[in-house]
Amino acid sequence: MLALKFLWAPDPVVISLGSFNIYYYSLMFVVAFASGLYLMKFMYKNEGVSLEYLDPLLLYMVAGTLIGARLGEVFFYNWDYFQNNLLEIILPIKITENGWKFVGFRGLASHGAVVGILTALYLYTKKYKYTSLVWLLDRIAITVALGGIFIRIGNFFNSEIVGKYTGSSFGVVFKNNGETLPRHPVQLYESLGYFIVFIILFLIYKNTTKRNQKGFLIGAFFTLLFGVRFLAEFVKESQGGFGESIGYLSTGQWLSIPLILLGLILIAISYKTKANA
Repeated sequence: MLALKFLWAPDPVVISLGSFNIYYYSLMFVVAFASGLYLMKFMYKNEGVSLEYLDPLLLYMVAGTLIGARLGEVFFYNWDYFQNNLLEIILPIKITENGWKFVGFRGLASHGAVVGILTALYLYTKKYKYTSLVWLLDRIAITVALGGIFIRIGNFFNSEIVGKYTGSSFGVVFKNNGETLPRHPVQLYESLGYFIVFIILFLIYKNTTKRNQKGFLIGAFFTLLFGVRFLAEFVKESQGGFGESIGYLSTGQWLSIPLILLGLILIAISYKTKANA
């Protein structure tokens, strides 16, 4: 039988400038935002919306994503650590006995990013009143699914958020973590899942009827993307958080359930609104 074990030991650093390192994970964030901006430009042109609104939208999205994802990591997954290291919540440094060390913001949680993005876009639509929040969310959902593909690839390069041991000759051995046994490449599973979600959402967008059915796209996004996340958690090592004390499911799964339900509710409302229109 062919052994499908893959040894993985990349240098996660793209550029090193003294004690300051740029990681593939950071690079993938840039790619995610750049690709999202390109896609939003396509949709704005397609629907006759002025491109002048895109620059401020990008700023709101970046701020909402990073702040929300960081706070999600702090409060959902790692409060036991951060309650004693409050400075690290807002600064990318770690205080040590020998001074300080640049560590970056590597602790980011996608569920927190959802809260941050929703908050940022609410504030954006309050200032720029050319469209509704739901209209914007329907389109942003496609770009977020696209960005998620690259973020998980960045996690793979960093050898983080790893899967469980496969117990067979199949899997990836994360040599940078000092391991010798293969694990599920769950980062790539999720990346592939998000790619499929992106394709589905984009095809829905291309259908004019569905595109104009307000709330359908964002509802499909929540249902599909967090459905992928829920399933991936079954072969992912625990990331800690409150799910440890509840049991049965992981923290990521407990956080995904309300978002999946929200997605189904939004889809139902979109059909009801269409029927009453």
